[in-house]
Amino acid sequence: MAARGRSFSGMRGLAAVPSYVVMQPTTLCNLDCAYCYLPFRAADRRMSVSVAEAVAASVNPWAAAGRFSVVWHGGEPLAAGREHLAALLAPFGPEVEHHVQTNATLVDDAWCAFFAEHGVRVSVSVDGPRERNGERVTRAGRPAYDRILRGVAALRRHGLPFSALAVVGRPEPGLATELYDYFLDLGCDVLGINIEETEGVNTRDNAHDAPVVTAFWAELVAAWRREPRIHLREVEWSLRYAGAVLDGTADDLLPRRLDPIPTVGHDGSVTVLSPELAGFTDARYGDFSSGNVLTTPLAEILSGAERTPWVGEFLAGVEACRSSCPYFGFCGGGHAANRYFELGRFDGTETEHCRNSKIRLLEGVLEHARDHQSPAA
Repeated sequence: MAARGRSFSGMRGLAAVPSYVVMQPTTLCNLDCAYCYLPFRAADRRMSVSVAEAVAASVNPWAAAGRFSVVWHGGEPLAAGREHLAALLAPFGPEVEHHVQTNATLVDDAWCAFFAEHGVRVSVSVDGPRERNGERVTRAGRPAYDRILRGVAALRRHGLPFSALAVVGRPEPGLATELYDYFLDLGCDVLGINIEETEGVNTRDNAHDAPVVTAFWAELVAAWRREPRIHLREVEWSLRYAGAVLDGTADDLLPRRLDPIPTVGHDGSVTVLSPELAGFTDARYGDFSSGNVLTTPLAEILSGAERTPWVGEFLAGVEACRSSCPYFGFCGGGHAANRYFELGRFDGTETEHCRNSKIRLLEGVLEHARDHQSPAA
């Protein structure tokens, strides 16, 4: 099922036009989550309107030609304030879809009116029931859970649909079912599950026993199949891939060129492929940026991004994955930040993140399928 032996030979380099852009309206976050990767979340470094205007100059034509999203992701984007965030949104045309990833602690009636007025789609970070949110705390070290729920209640009161994103620090039996049932009750329409990653300033180990992680994903599939009212991001992609392998169309799933996923920092610097690299520097690679929109159009930066030294090294690592890993058709070569923060370079191959959130995920889906196939199958 991992499509061993398939070449997936069509994918090369970075696409000239991304499918979305990540924007950092402020580095500041009002929470201090233990697993956060962000290096400057205690500092309020705000994006200027001139940065947004420069990005919009490239984004607006892309959005006019097809679906395009701008994802506002801090820090805590709402910490920039409604007035400033409105000024940052203003340069973008009506075709652009806006999304915000928020911890929801600042969401109130006024913010809900803002989301409705500007057509902003909301995703909330929350890790499940109260006892699962012990590492989501304020800067004073106090639990943030009640404030998160107040924000979610405001979204529901105003009839605003929202997604949810949960971090799992330690997969264990029963947890997947607990989480799925919780998010059913919470009222989100899309759910993403991230097993904690070692990246950025979070240096905690993320190695787990393989059978435990595989069982976690298999249990999540079972919970979802019992009541599939939520779009479950990881599981639905896995099932789509499995179906494509069975009908011989798996080669068509991966894009021919990698989405550059540009992240535009508060200062206009552009980091491709992994938002988690933004704000970091390295003696070998510099600050990881490929340019700055205040001096060079975003479209031009992306057209030359492959010349960024570390990007070439990453693409070599993708080719190494292609030639050596039977799961390549499923994950497409992994993420740049996971390679760098786990392996110290970009041309390595398998990481703990690969194992936890790609390999074990697919194996969990297949394990569930094997355990629940009909006797005649």
